[in-house]
Amino acid sequence: MRTAIVLFTRDLRVHDQPALAAACANAERVVPLFVLDPALAGRSPNRDRFLVQSLADLRGSLRGRGGDLVLRHGDPVAETIRLAGETAAEGIAVSADVSRYARRREARLRAEADRHRLSLRLFPGLTVVDPGAVTPAGGDHYKVFTPYFRAWSAGEWRAEVATPRSVPLPSGIAVGRLPALPAGESPHAAAGGETAGRRLLRGWLGGIDRYDDIHDDLAADATSRLSPYLRFGCVSPLAVARAAGDRAGPFVRQLCWRDFHHQVAYAFPDLSTVAYRPTATEEWRYDADALAAWQEGRTGVPVVDAGMRQLRAEGWMHNRARLITAGFLTKQLGLDWRRGVEWFHRWLLDGDVANNSGNWQWVAGTGNDTKPYRRFNPVRQAHRFDPAGDYVRRWIPELESIPDGSIHEPWLRNQKPTSYPPPISA
Repeated sequence: MRTAIVLFTRDLRVHDQPALAAACANAERVVPLFVLDPALAGRSPNRDRFLVQSLADLRGSLRGRGGDLVLRHGDPVAETIRLAGETAAEGIAVSADVSRYARRREARLRAEADRHRLSLRLFPGLTVVDPGAVTPAGGDHYKVFTPYFRAWSAGEWRAEVATPRSVPLPSGIAVGRLPALPAGESPHAAAGGETAGRRLLRGWLGGIDRYDDIHDDLAADATSRLSPYLRFGCVSPLAVARAAGDRAGPFVRQLCWRDFHHQVAYAFPDLSTVAYRPTATEEWRYDADALAAWQEGRTGVPVVDAGMRQLRAEGWMHNRARLITAGFLTKQLGLDWRRGVEWFHRWLLDGDVANNSGNWQWVAGTGNDTKPYRRFNPVRQAHRFDPAGDYVRRWIPELESIPDGSIHEPWLRNQKPTSYPPPISA
């Protein structure tokens, strides 16, 4: 093949990037392309900022290998086919994805590629194991995590692909300018890009032996924080899993949860809006004031409010805090999990259909949890995972003077709602 286009989507890296590696190995010239799709813009100012930072970093990596990142605006299918005509490309390489939108994009791209007599190849790379690679006998996907984990960890994983030494871009292409860096909404959000993600991974691996002991400690902040980089493909999930070592270890198990939700989303595209479990009882109440108090971190339950304030400040939240805040919305307030999906999807740097929706349904009892009536008592959770109250004080400094023994007690038992600290300013 003389010229191939690599359409980047959620795989913004050059290391272990199967679509890019295959194109560089099999084509004389390679055109890396990213299309800024207006249908996806504006859903999360935080992710818009992270995306632009990641694109800038990817462009730098490609330029360092003699190539560049071509940027276009509009419908990804139309722009890819148009660029194929401009460059006389014969083939298109793209990473396979699981959401309804992504799969419709792939179907339209295949139809247009066939119409224009272009080769289209889909590649792995967004998960450790492809969504359809591990299936139960007599079914298209696993509905329960534990048997999936056993099959996933025992199965064969693909080999990491080498990073291309050069990316030979055809001459004369207008590569396009990066958009201006959006402001985002969270003042302390992490910066995007493969360089930042790989640096974070290297530092994290040095303390991975302690992960099982401290990953639930809210104040220790000892999780990897790699989730935004995995969501945008700035780091390879396979490379992360292999670097972590033990397939049955607690950290790799978390990566398996990510794959698990992807294979669920692949089989059940309505995961963001429809209860996954057909027998789920949905009797939600609708209370705008209660929802706003939860969103703004002023429910009066300190650990819940601390988590929601971390979300707004960082565009990220500790996983234990996610369980506590989601459980509080659905099981204590009785509000619809879909409102939680929407709010988290707006703020989270790692927000995506598979993990955000899958985790919300798990907590709400409508998804893949084998104990759908599970409840998280926020006060007990706080005493267990933030015993000294340091996490709460970090995000609600107005409670600094409250003694350790009572800092987790619901603030509104003894105070009027107006006396509780106001929401943070983003």
